[in-house]
Amino acid sequence: MEGTKKVKQFFEKIGKRNLIILSVMLLIGVAVYLNYLWFYTPDKTPDGSLNAGTDGSVDTGADATDYFAAAALSRETARNESLEVLQTVVDTAEGEEREEALAAMSQIALDIENEANVEALIKAKGYEQCVAVINGDTASIVVSCETELDPAQVAAICAIVYEQTGIIPANLTVSQK
Repeated sequence: MEGTKKVKQFFEKIGKRNLIILSVMLLIGVAVYLNYLWFYTPDKTPDGSLNAGTDGSVDTGADATDYFAAAALSRETARNESLEVLQTVVDTAEGEEREEALAAMSQIALDIENEANVEALIKAKGYEQCVAVINGDTASIVVSCETELDPAQVAAICAIVYEQTGIIPANLTVSQK
């Protein structure tokens, strides 16, 4: 009986809102960890070193198309898991917690739309593959390019991202694969 009383006092002390937030953060952390376990597969030899090609370059074990497909799938899986957690909060919470979860869901939907727009416009510029990951006011863009990206190409990508999302170039990372 006394144990139940202590547990009840503990939950009253923490508060329902904080407990919900902690649960959501824990679920998102587990989702990210599982995503890492399922999709991260480095190409290593039995001794733990990376395979090197005859020209001395490191063989990643996957071509660029596989990378872009895996990145898009990983991004979609993480977003779906986040949306499921937020939907649970919307279904169970009331008041301010529910409004915060709805706002987060709206932001994720906006990020998904912006990613699709940015990817389409960058591909229209002649890049074969592109993955955009937008999270609020930051973005990471990875493009498939035969040669090293020059400053004019990076500036064109930055302009596309800024026009579509309003994200400034200081909060943008452009990489090539």
